[in-house]
Amino acid sequence: MQSDFTYMNGQLCAEKVSVSKLAEECGTPLYIYSRSHLIRQYRALADAMKSVQPQIYFAIKSNSNLAVIRTLADQGAGADVVSGGELFRARKAGVPADKIVFAGVGKTAAEIDYALKEGIKFFTVESEPELQRISDRAEAMGVTGRVAIRVNPDVDPKTHKYTSTGKAENKFGVDLTRAERAYDLAARLPGVEVAGMHMHLGSPIMTPTPYAEALQKVRPMCEALKKEIPTFKHLDIGGGLGIAYRFEQDPLDPRDFASAVLPLLHGLDLQIGMEPGRFITGNAGILVTRVEYVKESLEKQFVIVDAAMNDLIRPPLYGAHHEIISVVQTTERAFGDVVGPICESGDFMAENRELPAVEEGDLLAVLSAGAYGFVMASNYNSRGRAAEVMVEGERAEVVRTRETWDDLIRGETIPEWTNS
Repeated sequence: MQSDFTYMNGQLCAEKVSVSKLAEECGTPLYIYSRSHLIRQYRALADAMKSVQPQIYFAIKSNSNLAVIRTLADQGAGADVVSGGELFRARKAGVPADKIVFAGVGKTAAEIDYALKEGIKFFTVESEPELQRISDRAEAMGVTGRVAIRVNPDVDPKTHKYTSTGKAENKFGVDLTRAERAYDLAARLPGVEVAGMHMHLGSPIMTPTPYAEALQKVRPMCEALKKEIPTFKHLDIGGGLGIAYRFEQDPLDPRDFASAVLPLLHGLDLQIGMEPGRFITGNAGILVTRVEYVKESLEKQFVIVDAAMNDLIRPPLYGAHHEIISVVQTTERAFGDVVGPICESGDFMAENRELPAVEEGDLLAVLSAGAYGFVMASNYNSRGRAAEVMVEGERAEVVRTRETWDDLIRGETIPEWTNS
């Protein structure tokens, strides 16, 4: 079980706060985050890598709640953003602009302008056309855009094809040969300063081996570029560190990761950047849901809950496994599916699994839901998005209110001419 979500006297608690009590006060579905877990994971990684004093850029894509971002910023984290909206969130949460890096293959001119005005650390550049656009926008504004070209080292991270980003067939970055030409172009473009190199292999990765393999490939280029370009001072090794999603799975130890990659970073004399997201937030969160009905069929039981694929899309989208436990501790078991109320057969959180035996009105907790949970939520079937709560010790606070029906239609209008 996640270390900050444990049973006390037969009741599941988030740190020292009763999950049942939070569900009664805040309703369900409900995301609950442990602040202590966020801090502990951040510090564990920073401590393991301390010999290179990395700048950790928290990957906001994993969990964009302002309270989460602020918690990590207070620990010294910067932010890895992939949109203007994420940049806006990072700044609102208090992340200094010079600790923000901006990735993504499709940055718009408006997003680039915004980032240039804010004065971010650098853009992670995915293509030559993007280099040209940054140069044009920066020159027009009379500023300098710092860039780190994303190099695709063609390493297989052994993860889901949708979350693999460092192989030759992926849309991200440029290959090593093409990267040489891209750096030559960047060095000649007006309004652009070459800040360093970036790589990212995918997520979730449960072994340090792909990182070591990738660093072996990119280190010679880094050494050459550092000699050729005086402003080349950064190597961002990306994120993607995985977490244990199953009870029997061993978590990735940041010390094992450090022992594999540090020998390849020592002596480079570059500022090392990292972009963890899931590693920090994944097991810092749970999704609490209430059982609406228990439906028996010939082959199995369907536990119909009030959370749905619009709340947590990972199981149907990736075939992802999330452990599910009862909020009131029980040893009784049943076999079946946990499904939501949405009109899709793909609306499930667990299929053909041994589950806690529950009845109508009981509460279940979907574990490992702190990353790529709420951030991927939608309003499909006109369902309001869940509330979010952060706990620390005996304290708890709602850090995002539940969407109402009025929220669902905010901004919509009916043209007068539809009545004609």
